[in-house]
Amino acid sequence: MNEIFDYLRNVFNRNGYRLFMIGGTSRDYFLNRVIDDYDFVTDAKPSEIKNFLDVDLTFSKYGTIKYYYQNKIKVDITTLRVESNYDDSRHPSEIKFVKEIEKDYVRRDYTINAIYIDENYAFLDPSGEGINDLQNKILRFIGDPLTRIKEDPLRILRGKRFALEYGLAISDGYKKLFNDNMVLLNKISKDKIIEENRKLEKVKKDLEHESAKL
Repeated sequence: MNEIFDYLRNVFNRNGYRLFMIGGTSRDYFLNRVIDDYDFVTDAKPSEIKNFLDVDLTFSKYGTIKYYYQNKIKVDITTLRVESNYDDSRHPSEIKFVKEIEKDYVRRDYTINAIYIDENYAFLDPSGEGINDLQNKILRFIGDPLTRIKEDPLRILRGKRFALEYGLAISDGYKKLFNDNMVLLNKISKDKIIEENRKLEKVKKDLEHESAKL
């Protein structure tokens, strides 16, 4: 059980909405690792969430809000959605809010990022491959890999970070795809690349620390 998820799932349920763990949060819960980043998804829209939670609505047009548990722990909550037309190679130009995780998962980058955990702590894997890939240590895109990279080239760096952090195998085909499309990272904000590299360095340090303990 997780204190933050338990608190928020009860709040959302009382107001008639659902809440799920997603991304790194659900991965780390599944692997019984310490959770230090909180990412949840819900069928409630930002305009509905603000009626029962004090939230930061800065990025609400993308369906994402920030909530601070006990005014100190940041939680990202995103409305289930479908997307289209990544005109700026980072953000979708069109989104539509939905109620079903079966529609939401399609927009996600890797199968290991599309494992949902519901209010009863049941693991939901709409891609049919996320849990197996995590257990078998495989990095796999959802949908066409080149299309996903062109939508958001930062996924190249994210893929490398995930592979290092979770010990995932990157196929030769993916390695070539990453290398052939590194130039697309020039379209991405330098701040975003710096942030992703910071996360990668943190993973490396954490792994070094764990290795030193052995």
